[in-house]
Parts: sequence; structure tokens; C-alpha cells
Amino acid sequence: MDFARARDFMVESQVRPSDVTDTRIISAMRTLPRERFVPAPKRTLAYGDLEVEVAAGRTLMRPRDLAKLIQSLAPQPHERALEIAGATGYGAAVLAACCKDVITLDPDPDLSFAANAALESCGVSNAKSVSTAAIEGWKDEAPYDVIVLNGAAEIVPEAWLAQLAPGGRLGAIVRNGAAGSARIYTRADGASAYRTAFDAAPPVAPGLTKPPAFAF
Repeated sequence: MDFARARDFMVESQVRPSDVTDTRIISAMRTLPRERFVPAPKRTLAYGDLEVEVAAGRTLMRPRDLAKLIQSLAPQPHERALEIAGATGYGAAVLAACCKDVITLDPDPDLSFAANAALESCGVSNAKSVSTAAIEGWKDEAPYDVIVLNGAAEIVPEAWLAQLAPGGRLGAIVRNGAAGSARIYTRADGASAYRTAFDAAPPVAPGLTKPPAFAF
């Protein structure tokens, strides 16, 4: 398979037509070998318009959704970013083209290991992966200017908002049943608010479902 050609086709058919105009994101997606973030048996799917499964029940976001979410957060070159439930780290690699440094966390230590290997193989020196529960964020190196969730959530933990720097932004796709929308949270003066950016409904990341309702 001609992966370079597939990358160009992904950008021209999925990313740019979705109102993604940030040249840093476009350039990163045109040059990063996404296939290295996907298990070998599924590399032919790496550039498809779908959530690519990288482990049982775990996926990378559709390229269009990832690009729109990062663009909505307007990351700056001097800022620090955290990716939550980053799986094999492709989102962190794209973020790393826009930010000073990036931490990507995943609850699965095997995926975190794979992310570090993929980032190193792509020469991404300003991103690293750690392993912990998604709901906790990564307090050790907080605060962050940008936080982005790879996947969806039914809940937005207060821990994530608490780890935002003043003026920081959090991008998370929140699902309610089959429907979902990307929310961009901002934090200022100790309070947070959000706006809705676009519709999307990727799978819910591990540990981010609502607790079951109690029934008598």
C-alpha cells in the first residue's frame, strides 16, 4: 500500500473539506505515518474515514474529528498539552506539532508502551506517554493549557477541569446515547464554561461512562 498517497488522500478528502484550516494540523497529518500507530494487521485501515481499532474496544479517533477538535482548541507553540485515553498516541503526535510539549495518558500500560515506541519511531521528541486511569487526568505535571480526549465521554470529570491552567481549554466529545457533540471548555477565575463545536460520536473511552441509575 502507498501510505504517502493515502495520507494525502486522507487530508484532501476528510480533513480539509471539514473546515480544518490550521496549516500545522494539516502538515502534521500529511507527514506523520499514521500506520505506525496502528497494529500491523490493520495498517491498511490507518487512513480510512473511521475509528481504527488498536486494541480490544480501543480506537483512534477519525482523522476529521481529531483535526476539528484540536483546531477548536487553538493550541499555541508555547503551550503544554495533555491527551487523555490517547491509546497509541497519534493524537499526541499531531498535538506535538502545535504545542511546546505533550503528555498522552492511557489506562492500558501496553498501549502506553506502544505510544512511546510509535512517537519515538516518528521522531516526536516533545511528547511522551504515561499510564493511569483516564478519569484522573495527570496531576503530576499539571496545569495544562490544552487538554484533549481521544474518544468520547458520558461524563467530564472535575479532575480534568481542575488541571487546566488559567485560560486553558479542554476539548471532549460528550455522548448522550447514540448522539454526541464536541464541547470546548474554558477555565477562568476558577470557573468553567463550554461551547459546542461540532457533532461527533466516537466510542466512549474506558472509565468514562455514567454510573448506572439506581432503580427501586
